[in-house]
Amino acid sequence: MPELENCPTCGTVYMKNPVRDVCENCYKEEEKKYDIVSKFLRVRTNRASTIENLVKSTGVEEELIYKWTRKGRLKAAQFPNLGYPCDLCGTIITQGKLCSSCSGGILQDLNRLEKEKESKEARKKGTYYSF
Repeated sequence: MPELENCPTCGTVYMKNPVRDVCENCYKEEEKKYDIVSKFLRVRTNRASTIENLVKSTGVEEELIYKWTRKGRLKAAQFPNLGYPCDLCGTIITQGKLCSSCSGGILQDLNRLEKEKESKEARKKGTYYSF
């Protein structure tokens, strides 16, 4: 059953949609802004633009550009200086949710916890002698 939700942009109530995360009016505005960004990036000299340059040149909000890059509408392979922030530290990345240093840190923590768990189990399974 469809759910009602408030639009994160304007606050109006709309039917939650798996394709869109904003109301119909905000979606139309976002599409207009996407067209502006897309036309700007089609020019060969603009393809190497950074996020800051793109924001200055088009007037489109940084968060929308991040959103489109995260969803794959603006491909990092075609536009090498575009990306979005890592969910933990904010470093600009081009794929996934975490940068390599954050994911490496999480893996190290998981390995450390696994070793601690194994050592606790080994201590519990110690040999006991009765006299």
